[in-house]
Amino acid sequence: MSGLPILSIMLLIPAVAAIACLFVPAATARLLALAATFVDLALGILLWANYDIGGAQWQFVEHGPSFGFFRWDLGIDGFALMLIMLSVFLMPICIGASWRSVTNRVPEYMAAFLLTETLMIGTFAAQDLFLFYLFFEAGLIPMYLIIGIWGGVNRIYASYKFFLYTLLGSLLMLVAMLYMAQTAGTSSIPALQTFDFPAHVQTWLWLAFFASFAVKMPMWPVHTWLPDAHVQAPTAGSVILAGVLLKLGGYGFLRFSLPMFPEASGQLTWLIFGLSAVAVIYTSLVALVQSDMKKLIAYSSVAHMAIVTIGLFAFNRQGIEGAMIMMLSHGLVSGALFLCVGVIYDRLHTREISRYGGLAINMPRYALFFLFFTMASIGLPGTSGFVAEFLSLMGTYQVSTWIALLCTTSIILGAAYMLYLYRRVVFGELKSDDTRAMEDLSHRELWLLAPIAAVALWMGVYPESFMAPMRKDVGVLLARIDRAAPPSDSQPTAGKPLAAAPAAHGMTH
Repeated sequence: MSGLPILSIMLLIPAVAAIACLFVPAATARLLALAATFVDLALGILLWANYDIGGAQWQFVEHGPSFGFFRWDLGIDGFALMLIMLSVFLMPICIGASWRSVTNRVPEYMAAFLLTETLMIGTFAAQDLFLFYLFFEAGLIPMYLIIGIWGGVNRIYASYKFFLYTLLGSLLMLVAMLYMAQTAGTSSIPALQTFDFPAHVQTWLWLAFFASFAVKMPMWPVHTWLPDAHVQAPTAGSVILAGVLLKLGGYGFLRFSLPMFPEASGQLTWLIFGLSAVAVIYTSLVALVQSDMKKLIAYSSVAHMAIVTIGLFAFNRQGIEGAMIMMLSHGLVSGALFLCVGVIYDRLHTREISRYGGLAINMPRYALFFLFFTMASIGLPGTSGFVAEFLSLMGTYQVSTWIALLCTTSIILGAAYMLYLYRRVVFGELKSDDTRAMEDLSHRELWLLAPIAAVALWMGVYPESFMAPMRKDVGVLLARIDRAAPPSDSQPTAGKPLAAAPAAHGMTH
């Protein structure tokens, strides 16, 4: 692996395949896109296999030439490795999910997805401030096209709303980046993570980055673009939007807000906790009354991403590790739930919950997979969701018992809306002839859902595989932010030695 620019190759393969797709017929474009995503998945596995756990913080580092205002500097740590793996794992599944459902302008559709893959990997691998910004913002363009061209009836409105919300939030971040590069004299992300900005400046820089990352997560109350985007996007668009693009905000907090502005992060933890607690309760209640399956899962995504933000800003190992596992788990499980919606939408062409019922009778395999992902979303022990929620909430409890209590309602409310959805769709009697005629999962659909179920189970049973590459990076981050940790209201004593009792009077003589 030494000397092989594996990250650049992983960026180049889907980019070249995207261009090639534009010059071939539909059937060839599908095969080309699938082949390119499988090659990137193989390279991702190679990357993980050769990652030195406990080694240097930044690995597979590449220093390339300068292009105007940015340098081609790439490299990954454990956080980036896991999110790149999530991206390359989901992308072939997205191509497979679009195999039959997308029939118009197929070459352009495949090119848009391949371009999205390039930009996602680039965002996680970038080590230059402005290279990160370029990848981060350019990711808007293919998703805007995917929603706007191949989406539902109100696709134009949803795509414009998605684009404007996310673009406007990022303009403030660009101004902050220019100031940081000017002040520190470098645009290198590793260098900026050890640079100490004055405390009063940190607050303004933190707020500028927050404006972008909060929209990308999305956090309440700037979440309103997400349900519209999900409802109008094609199935694969929803999978990649929920699976990876929502994680860009969490990655931004982890990579920039916490290590670069630790004092501001500590002072403004109350803002994150407050917004997250409202998001967990409010969006879960909104999910309960939805009649559209996609909209229900979209609102559940906002609630789950709020668990990520409270974990990240708990300023302790359990919280940060839990937040990362939640990002990975949510990427898998919500992506799979959108695939489950897509399966029955392709048969009946409606997402209205009231049109379904009794699918366990004629679609038992579908009912089984849907049940597994429903339970993983709720956080059933043995699934990835349990590990993620348990660690995040345990980390939060060490800082604020009240916020932990409020956010724990996500487990109860999550069970309410997900089990309510499952009961109405899968159980009961077959209501109509068209639902009675629906066929069970095809072999293609089985191969789309089975790998996600296997990884979600793996993460739930043996999470160490996913936490080990990140453990050292969590330690480095904690060493950087520990001085700014907010005061705790719970004062847990687990793992701490009890203070020695004072010596009795006269015993020291």
